Amino acid sequence: MPRHGTRRSTTLLILLSISTLLISTASAASAVLGIDLGTEYIKAALVKPGIPLEIVLTKDSKRKEAAAIAFKPLRSQSPTSSSVTFPERLYGGDALAVSARFPGDVYSNLKPLLGQTIASNSVVTAFGSYHPGLKIVDSKDRGTISFRSPSFEDTEDPFTVEELLGMELQNIRANAEAFAGKGSNIRDVVISIPVFYTAEEKRAVEAAAELAGLRLLALTSDGLSVGLNYATSRTFPVVQEGVKPEYHLIYDMGAGSTTATVLRFQGKNVKDVGKFNKTIQEVHVMGVGWDKSLGGDALNALILEDMILKFTETPRLKTLGTSSIDIKKDGRTVAKLWKEAERMRQVLSANTETSSSFEGLFHEDVNFKYKLSRTEFEKFAAPYTDRVHIPITQAMSAAKLDLSDIESIILHGGAVRTPFVQKELESAAGSSEKVRTNVNSDEAAVFGAAFKAAGISPSFRVKEIRASDSAGHAAGVSWLLEGKEKQQKLFQPTSYVGAEKQVPFKVTQDFVFDLYQQVLITTEGTRDIPVSKVQTQNLTASVKELTEKFGCAVADISTSFSIRLSPLDGLPEATRGSVSCEVGDAKKADFVDNVKGLFGFGSGSKKGEQDVLIDESIADATSDVIAGTISPVSSSTTPEPKPTDTKSSEKTKEKKKIQIIYVGFTSNATGLPQISSLEMQRMKDRMSSFDASDRSRKLREEALNTLEGYTYKARDLIGDEGFIAASTEKQRLKIEEKFKMASDWLYGDGADASREELKSRLKELRDLVDPISKRKEEALKRPGDVKMLKETLEQTKGLIKMVKEQSEKAAEAAAAASAISSSAAADAKSTPEITSAVDDDFAGLDDDPAGTSIAPSSTTSIPEAPLYSTEDLADLSRTHESVQRWLDEKIAEQEKLSPFEDPVMLISDLAAKSKELNKVVMTVLQKKMQVPPKVKSSSKSKTSKTKSSKKGKTVSSSSFSSTSTSATSNLATSSAAESDLPAETEVPTGKDHVEGEIKGEIKGEIKDEL
Repeated sequence: MPRHGTRRSTTLLILLSISTLLISTASAASAVLGIDLGTEYIKAALVKPGIPLEIVLTKDSKRKEAAAIAFKPLRSQSPTSSSVTFPERLYGGDALAVSARFPGDVYSNLKPLLGQTIASNSVVTAFGSYHPGLKIVDSKDRGTISFRSPSFEDTEDPFTVEELLGMELQNIRANAEAFAGKGSNIRDVVISIPVFYTAEEKRAVEAAAELAGLRLLALTSDGLSVGLNYATSRTFPVVQEGVKPEYHLIYDMGAGSTTATVLRFQGKNVKDVGKFNKTIQEVHVMGVGWDKSLGGDALNALILEDMILKFTETPRLKTLGTSSIDIKKDGRTVAKLWKEAERMRQVLSANTETSSSFEGLFHEDVNFKYKLSRTEFEKFAAPYTDRVHIPITQAMSAAKLDLSDIESIILHGGAVRTPFVQKELESAAGSSEKVRTNVNSDEAAVFGAAFKAAGISPSFRVKEIRASDSAGHAAGVSWLLEGKEKQQKLFQPTSYVGAEKQVPFKVTQDFVFDLYQQVLITTEGTRDIPVSKVQTQNLTASVKELTEKFGCAVADISTSFSIRLSPLDGLPEATRGSVSCEVGDAKKADFVDNVKGLFGFGSGSKKGEQDVLIDESIADATSDVIAGTISPVSSSTTPEPKPTDTKSSEKTKEKKKIQIIYVGFTSNATGLPQISSLEMQRMKDRMSSFDASDRSRKLREEALNTLEGYTYKARDLIGDEGFIAASTEKQRLKIEEKFKMASDWLYGDGADASREELKSRLKELRDLVDPISKRKEEALKRPGDVKMLKETLEQTKGLIKMVKEQSEKAAEAAAAASAISSSAAADAKSTPEITSAVDDDFAGLDDDPAGTSIAPSSTTSIPEAPLYSTEDLADLSRTHESVQRWLDEKIAEQEKLSPFEDPVMLISDLAAKSKELNKVVMTVLQKKMQVPPKVKSSSKSKTSKTKSSKKGKTVSSSSFSSTSTSATSNLATSSAAESDLPAETEVPTGKDHVEGEIKGEIKGEIKDEL
């Protein structure tokens, strides 16, 4: 019994392990998303089992989505409908398409506004000049930028940049889930951002991702993302083989900014599993440079200024006295001009000149034509020409390299296609050969971000590429010591993300220290941006414990904190803190320690051995951050032990230890006021209300489309011959009138009707049309169904005849069998029993004893039971008569009706009668299929064993029906095997002949019994 219990436990453990594996596999097999957060466009790439790396298409099947969202105001709302309370949201190209109609509700190119304040900010001023229709306000209690929508009342809270960007990311997520397939739930994401983003901008991106329901795995710089994509299809020199690594520069000019990133690519041999090595690829950011305001939008603004200038010089505007200031204040005019300015700049990248025309610009009767050549455009852009190479110079200086060390300049971003930009890059590189377009300039960054997401996720195994991003900005720590502010720089702009440092503090009481970023400002030098404030919790108590319990001197106590650049966003963060001191530990070994030491289990060293050195940094790295926990760590070796016996273990043992107490602390974000939990929940609730409104609007649009389609369908029905036959002239006139009224209503007041009203109108029309359509369908299908039912009745009639004949034959056979059985019983009483004995020569055989008797058996044929009963015949006849009678009555009634009257014989009723008839027929026929077939017996299976007897005794024939001779069966089988003949055809000789006769008679008896 204990073994059974062990098996149950083992089985349960195996099942539990399998279920745990399946659950973990299912949870791990989730998709991940990479997003390139651009100023003008947002691109996304998906990695999912079955989808290795693919661009997420928009609803219009485009590979990138314009970074724009619009609120389309409702024309009106039914007072009886409370479900649609929010305007319709449009995304991407749909949003930009209505920018001229609703300039105050289209929000595009919001990326430069992340983390910005409204007070005295040139970025906000420039954005407002490009989008004068937007009403920019400051966020309450934060000072950041928000927008007030004209689609809402003034009492409604304004929309923050984070909330609007969260809606755009939510749309991207919805597109990805639709692309991944039904039931997909995508949460994990890596977002590619500019390397110059500060803590304020990164936290704004994180907040937008949270609002969109995304879980941020990491933020990565645009340059590193492009480098990862470049490395996925390449291998680089292995540095251990004495080969120099490759250096490439990623030059990325987008719509809002320009960055330059120097990357080092190299191969490296590292330790693999067991005794094997493997070669991996490494990508390291060596230096970065940027220009935050140099991009496609800045070049668009040059064309926009020239458009406005030439537009104001037209005779019509001079007559009206319109100035350029008036034009710039008009949101619709600027929206139209901005859209054309961007298009013309893109056209000039491939053509030498372009033109555009406007109708009803600024005034209904004002038309304007504008023409621009590439030469004129490059004159406008002359001040920007010298700014093209500045990011390259900064990046090369930070990497401490020359352009001669660079293998190539890899271009990325839409604005790099501008001809004068490429000329400047070729000039800076010294030749055009170094300037290459060997990556997809639009999608390399998003592919790199998706590759990094797949590498972080446990669900995927990707090519091993170890990438190291740079901090972008210097970082440090500041604190107060005896009333004086102390400051220490910890990380450089080129420090790798994930780097960690131990920072000592000469502090023995609870204190506060601040982590900050040092941002380079061109005109103002540097500016410190607060990142977080760290407050210790038990430092004073821990120092007191060290002094009182372990006798540490205050001067000998060390306080240190581990600070690293977070792998998530690259911001400095405190990960661990501790206080420690070195103490002498003297104790006398007791009896238990002596016994342990004798067998090698004691805490001290073995004879002739030294204690293992434990490094303090390793102890810190492997211990948990638990406030108040004491961890003794050995810091020095014990004195050289001398050979001693058991008695010498009573001597005092001394050694020094590091006593460590970990310090608890709290960390709070500083800088711009963070979005509170209540404010975050409010924005999530409003986005949920938008979602519900969108779903309600979608259902309403479906009802509207259904009603509109039904009106067109009815026009076709009225002229249909079958519809005319099934309806009266009066009915058709009424239907025509109702549908005309419905059509006029749809294009009038019905355009803004609620879903409930649309459904009511549709029901009213269907109540008129559906009865006629049903009569038409009945008349069309009825003849065929009636024919099929009649055929089934004829087949059933034949089956009844067959069952009746078989029942009669079975009754006759039963009567004959009964008479034969009575005669056979009378003959059996008058016949004596006949016995025969086997010769004594066979007494030594291994089969039966010598005496065996065989009596003749009386075989009587037993008649088979009738297959069908009288009840079966009655059921068939009754059902057949019932269905036949119903059909005859309904046919007679239906023939008296007109085609436009409702039928009395429905196709559904015909189907039900056919089903009723088929059910009875199948019940009868299944009895025949259930009769088992007759089994044919073989020589081996039909041989039975007989009861043994030591002397010649008679055995009745009934004994062979239950038992048989084992030896006989073995003999037959053996003989058949030796001669390759079946047992029935073996050639008997001698004793085999006699045995064969006995065997044959036994087989005959068994066959008769069967």
